[in-house]
Amino acid sequence: MKITKITSHVLQYDLPEMLGYSQQYYSKRSAHLVEVETDEGITGWGECFGPGNVALANKGIVEKVIQPLILDGDPLDRDVIWHKVYNLLRDHGQKGMPMQSLSGVDIALWDIAGKVAGLPLSKMIGGSFRDSVPAYGYGMMLRPEPVKELAARFKDEAAAIRDMGYQATKMKVGFGPKDDIQLAKAVRKGVGDDFRFMVDANHCYTTSDAFYVGRALEELDAYWFEEPVAPEDLDGYRELRAGLKVNISGGEAEFNRWGWRSLLEARGLDIAQPEVCALGGISEYLRVLALCHAHFTPVINHVWGSAVAVATNLHLLAAMPPMPGGLHPWEPMLEFDTTDNAFRDKLLTDPLNIQQQVKNNGGRVSVPTGPGLGVEPDRDFIRHYEIT
Repeated sequence: MKITKITSHVLQYDLPEMLGYSQQYYSKRSAHLVEVETDEGITGWGECFGPGNVALANKGIVEKVIQPLILDGDPLDRDVIWHKVYNLLRDHGQKGMPMQSLSGVDIALWDIAGKVAGLPLSKMIGGSFRDSVPAYGYGMMLRPEPVKELAARFKDEAAAIRDMGYQATKMKVGFGPKDDIQLAKAVRKGVGDDFRFMVDANHCYTTSDAFYVGRALEELDAYWFEEPVAPEDLDGYRELRAGLKVNISGGEAEFNRWGWRSLLEARGLDIAQPEVCALGGISEYLRVLALCHAHFTPVINHVWGSAVAVATNLHLLAAMPPMPGGLHPWEPMLEFDTTDNAFRDKLLTDPLNIQQQVKNNGGRVSVPTGPGLGVEPDRDFIRHYEIT
């Protein structure tokens, strides 16, 4: 079997309303799918992390840089291909966009391997510890409006996510420490005292401001404080973890085993959040997961993007060993964006219907059972939303 063609499909549409996080507002939803074709008619699908113009730049890396390196290669030689591409791109970026691009290709190769074997991805990587995964719904995105009005909106949205059946919820912050605490108070009021909620700062604070917000989150019994400081600030992560009771989480902006080794050795994380569509794909995710567990750090994957990313993560979460084990082990959750996303809800010929599953199954989502990723994108849908 040989690789005959690799195509990047960058999809985009206008959102019904502007949304934001601590770094920017955005009005368009985008996704970057990777299609790998073979001479035996088996096609694999993957996804690259990165929106908008980042996706367009990554498309160039996938098609103009990576594709020439691996054309005519055997798609089943996943690790050989991974190291060939990484070694040849090492001088040009051990992190960031080259790794995002390699991630999409690697995921597609795993999809091909599963289809060749007739096995779902979870079986290919060792089997399922669970056939369904609990889900948390994130929302409460920032909007360009007064904080008082946004707090009222957050309170209602948090309650709505709880009532949809999710097992937890997550909010965004980024207006500044005092305003952000008011938003967190509104979310706690919305979900009540006994419902788990998390706070995502997208690395907007200095360490001292993160301590200020973190102490307030302790009082509100938040479950985790995500990306409180810049991903490069390993000392800040370590200080926050040592000085706060709230769980410190992060890692979505870290890449490959070498970056993760440094992050884990800094002992700054209570919960690791690797992003499979960015850090190097499934091949590298499995190495990062092993590193996390070797450091006794539990993992809850960061999930962003289309239904391809969601399906990939469902398999990875199903196959994740309990850490630690026991009769009632700590369990990972599926991160699910509750805001408008047609690329998640309408991309597939057979939709995952996550929201309906959450409602009907006590907040849990079943793992796809078909070969490979177990999902198939609708080509007519792709053509409709694809941009050049």
